[in-house]
Amino acid sequence: MTTISVPLSAELLKILDQLVRDGLAVNKADAMRKALKKFSEDQAVQRVLDAEKEPSLAGDLDDLVKRIC
Repeated sequence: MTTISVPLSAELLKILDQLVRDGLAVNKADAMRKALKKFSEDQAVQRVLDAEKEPSLAGDLDDLVKRIC
């Protein structure tokens, strides 16, 4: 396992400590791992939502060319 050092503002450190105090994480490292995993999951969901907004290319090819050009 790799260890990294990340500077945190006083506000972020306060949040991190509160997560541990509230029992949402075993320790600071656990809280950071959970935060990274949640961020990664949120980004995956966002990519799917963004992809759903892309224009559809289903249909008649001539009509599609007219819409694109």
